[in-house]
Amino acid sequence: AVVLENDRVRVLDTRLAPGDTTPLHEHHWPAVPHVLGWSDFVRIDRDDRILLDSAAVGMHPEAGAILWGSPLPPHAVRNIGTRELHIIAIEIKA
Repeated sequence: AVVLENDRVRVLDTRLAPGDTTPLHEHHWPAVPHVLGWSDFVRIDRDDRILLDSAAVGMHPEAGAILWGSPLPPHAVRNIGTRELHIIAIEIKA
């Protein structure tokens, strides 16, 4: 969900329960994700092809971690773990 947006930033609060998948979407700007709760996930394209498997690449940030994310083409995210994935992402409009 978009919780704040202006001409400089867009702030997203994403909560994804185990087994759930987001709708297809894209990110036009780089982002600073703040991990509040982690679970393994796959990022998939519109044809259901895996673009990223967090478990396969060893992504396991602790709660409280601050990450960097580049803009992303159309994708969906599926929580394949056993916990809620909860991330606040601050997208920086350049």
